Parts: sequence; structure tokens; C-alpha cells
Amino acid sequence: MIQVSHHLLLCATPAKAKCCDPSIGAASWEALKQGVRQLDLENPERAQGIVLRSKADCLRVCEQGPVLLIWPEGIWYGNVTPERVQQILEEHVVGGRPCNEWVIRRTPFQQPSEAQSVSNDPQTS
Repeated sequence: MIQVSHHLLLCATPAKAKCCDPSIGAASWEALKQGVRQLDLENPERAQGIVLRSKADCLRVCEQGPVLLIWPEGIWYGNVTPERVQQILEEHVVGGRPCNEWVIRRTPFQQPSEAQSVSNDPQTS
């Protein structure tokens, strides 16, 4: 089984463009594809695992688009122009350092046992 290090979801070509100009979204998607290839992030031999990428119609943020969501960290980037893609790939995906100046939201992934323990905690209800 191939190990996956990250999954990148880019809201790039919305059918009902509320968050960004579709031409900017399409250009950001092309920059993301090219950057992932240039950095060899889809290589199954990569020690950290491969990087998956998916083009989304809408991530339901509807502002500051194009929006890029990176799992497993749950970091959402706004205004992901083609010019910003390479820096996000190099610093965050490869280097492990989020580009905090472009982060618009954080939704860290929780294991099912962690999510249940939080919901059963009377202090968080």
C-alpha cells in the first residue's frame, strides 16, 4: 500500500463563482499540478509518502478564493494565486512550516477516539 503524506484540495473552478474569478482558480490549479510534479511529490518512492491533489468545485468557504485545504493538518489557505502555490508547496508540504500569513482557517484532524472523547466530555458540552 502506498503511503500518503498530504491531500491537497483546491476549490479552483467553481460552477457558481462566489469566492474567486474562475480564471484565477484554473490558473492556480495548473500551478498546483505543475508544482507537485516539479517537486516529485507524486513519486511512490518518496520516503514521506505521496501527495494527492484534488480539484474541488466548492469547499463551501465562498470567500477569499481560490481556497486550498491541506490534510492531515486541516489548514485552509485563502487567495491561493498561482504565485503563492509554489511557496505553500515548498514551505508547508515539503518543509512542514505552514505559511501563516495566508491561513484563513484551521480544522485539525481528530482520530475517531479523540472526537468521541471530546464529545463525551461534560465540560465541552
